[in-house]
Amino acid sequence: MSSETPIVLFVDDDADVLTSAQVLLGRNGWRMLQARSPAEAWSVLAADRPDVILLDLNFSRGATSGEEGFRWLAEVRAHDPEAVVVVVTGHSGVNIAVAAMKAGASDFVMKPWSNARLLDTLRDALALGRRRDQASEPATAEAPALILGESPAIARVADRIARAAPTDAAVLIHGAAGTGKSLAAQVLHARSPRAAQTLARLDLRSLVADPATIDKALADAAGGTLVLDEIAALPAGAQGELLAALDRGVDVRLVVTTRDLEAARATVRDDLLARLGVVEIRMPPLAERGEDAVLLVEHFVRLFARRHGRPPKPLDETAIVRLTTEPPPGEVRGLRQAAERAVVLSEADILTAADFAPAEPPGRAAAAGPDFNLARTERAAVEAALKRHAHNVTQAARDLGLTRAALYRRMLKHGL
Repeated sequence: MSSETPIVLFVDDDADVLTSAQVLLGRNGWRMLQARSPAEAWSVLAADRPDVILLDLNFSRGATSGEEGFRWLAEVRAHDPEAVVVVVTGHSGVNIAVAAMKAGASDFVMKPWSNARLLDTLRDALALGRRRDQASEPATAEAPALILGESPAIARVADRIARAAPTDAAVLIHGAAGTGKSLAAQVLHARSPRAAQTLARLDLRSLVADPATIDKALADAAGGTLVLDEIAALPAGAQGELLAALDRGVDVRLVVTTRDLEAARATVRDDLLARLGVVEIRMPPLAERGEDAVLLVEHFVRLFARRHGRPPKPLDETAIVRLTTEPPPGEVRGLRQAAERAVVLSEADILTAADFAPAEPPGRAAAAGPDFNLARTERAAVEAALKRHAHNVTQAARDLGLTRAALYRRMLKHGL
């Protein structure tokens, strides 16, 4: 097993799938071995021991039961009980994926996969294998959660972080509560030349009007990074002291956050804000991140399943629709809390929309009747079909079994 470049063995009879995976994984630091059948996989395993095995469950033409994959999963687990196997199955195979995990697979990936989901699953599987080998917990599983996602909005965040992290430029991170400002600051520090030094935080909302507090915070973070949370709350006297310290020169990388950029511009002196906001990073709300909510919840479900000693569970279509159309309140923080609650409370093998339902205030449970729920489901189905087909109405209508006219009527009805 490699301690540097991780190795994955992908067992799948589809050459196109193997080729696309080879390109993706190679670009992301993995060495991929491949086998077109379980029999061929044994030949590969005789020469090398991969960190993770990706196993398709069906190999014969027309097979859908997963029987061949289950048989080989049992054989490889008998041969090596510590083997980390991730099963690969179609979107219709949620129950098969659950059965595979009960049979010893560590996780699952659905075809066609999301690149972010596949990479995140492999990172988790790699960490699991190394825990088994070293009997030690990984330092953290949090950092990937920030950049996990495929939306243009989060891609812009990842790009800004990648460009700013290697420098000492001061960074201003703004966005609503729960969007991930603190995590962005952590990743900036972790990817900077100061990563081995202190990461200190100071919540300015609790700061008394004592300039000495700023000096102490700067001294404590010397050589590292100082995160000043909610810069708009910095008292006027302390603003002058901080600016004076910056003029003197300090060996600290500064990262400041604010929920309200306009409030910061109104309360922080212009010359100081200009020094603190050399690079601005806006954390987008979930409303701008599309299906990233599903990827994040899947990540958090695996994280909390490990933490609470529960098996990871897949999301069914109802859960995916709910998370995409009406995610829990609280942005990413709310998703994290909802995922942990679902992991702890769900007794089923699959997580459904009900596991992510918001708590209803007393007396409100019956407010949304069946007609409302039906309309909401119809809107979600139409929206999803349009997205799948890049808003090609003809193809979306065919997908939904509707005429173009019928689809147009539904689009008008739901404001799409």
